[in-house]
Amino acid sequence: MKRNVLIIGAGGVAQVVAHKCAQNNDILGEIHIASRTLSKCEAIIASVHEKGAMKVEGVLQPHALNARDSAAVVALIRETGAEIVINVAQVFVNMPVLEACIEAGVAYMDTAIHEEPDQICETPPWYGNYEWKRRAACAEKGVTAILGVGFDPGVVNAFARFGIDEFVPQVESIDIVDINAGSHGRWFSTNFDPEINFREFTGTVYSWQKGAWQENTMFEVGREWDLPVVGTQKAYMTGHDEVHSLATNYPQADVRFWMGFGDHYINVFTVLKNLGLLSEKPVVTAEGLEVIPLKVVKAVLPDPASLAPDYVGKTCIGTLVKGTRDGKPAEVFVYNVADHKDAYLEVGSQGISYTAGVPPVAAAILIAKGVWDVSRMVNVEELDPKPFFEVLDRIGLPTRVKDATGDRPWNA
Repeated sequence: MKRNVLIIGAGGVAQVVAHKCAQNNDILGEIHIASRTLSKCEAIIASVHEKGAMKVEGVLQPHALNARDSAAVVALIRETGAEIVINVAQVFVNMPVLEACIEAGVAYMDTAIHEEPDQICETPPWYGNYEWKRRAACAEKGVTAILGVGFDPGVVNAFARFGIDEFVPQVESIDIVDINAGSHGRWFSTNFDPEINFREFTGTVYSWQKGAWQENTMFEVGREWDLPVVGTQKAYMTGHDEVHSLATNYPQADVRFWMGFGDHYINVFTVLKNLGLLSEKPVVTAEGLEVIPLKVVKAVLPDPASLAPDYVGKTCIGTLVKGTRDGKPAEVFVYNVADHKDAYLEVGSQGISYTAGVPPVAAAILIAKGVWDVSRMVNVEELDPKPFFEVLDRIGLPTRVKDATGDRPWNA
């Protein structure tokens, strides 16, 4: 059984990961949290103790770390005896952390595709530009690397696999729908790191349709979705990580990602983009100071973690799978509904962080038990989803299915 976890990152998602690891430390053993800013790790640890989250008495320790330095990550892995690394830092450190895990021979997971700070929206499939290049090295060293194991990407990939396996064996389309019907009471804010959030939406919208990559612009294609609990919501086709692995593993299907946006967000985003304030390229001010506009915007917006106390409402995130079964049309919507206030009361974070942070801990538990310890690099849809759903049900993110026969728990 693999034990001892190193969490890299100290933002809102890392807080959820730390709480959930603590709640399951009888399985996961010692818990270590590392970030450039030690005080952020210490604040998370204080939150864990305040909530009494530790299931059994054990180690919960902070560390200062520059995660861009692979050698430093290797040294910390060896110092802590960590056998599972949960990387929830900014995506810019994915590759050095992955390289460190390969060198140290420990399990790796992340929640998004690696990016370079000066590049946005590279040629698809995005995984092929970075993580997938290390597949052979993982297999050679017997290293388990589970890519994109947040909610989306992550759980929605498992939803797709489950929907195809159980309901729609001849899959024709996979649509991921992400709706946040909550309200945080601020004039404007992003629900996760503003820099990462805006980078997702300033480039080309890639989807996989008719056996080829299709290109659109942001907010060009929208439609209304009638969803459980949150009702009718407008969502727009958006480029996103999971499209790139699902299109590779299910090339016969159209694969699209849809995210809900209100008119206010679209208006603010459009103004910022048109003014050049969402650019990742440096500019020089009249005073001769070089700045990156996107980082300035990030600096003036609220920290997403600060939204948690006032956040109310629910999220609905799911995967609609369509195709045929036994020659007849078939479809199923596999989904989860989460509550912002419930998340805050349990772990001190808002629902977006909660849905992103719980899944990697479920994956860590499955690695520790040997169920998902596959000694190679995989995306989530390449793994059996049922054990994943069982753990997610237990630790806070229950899965449901809705088809022609009704709406029910996935295992009913």
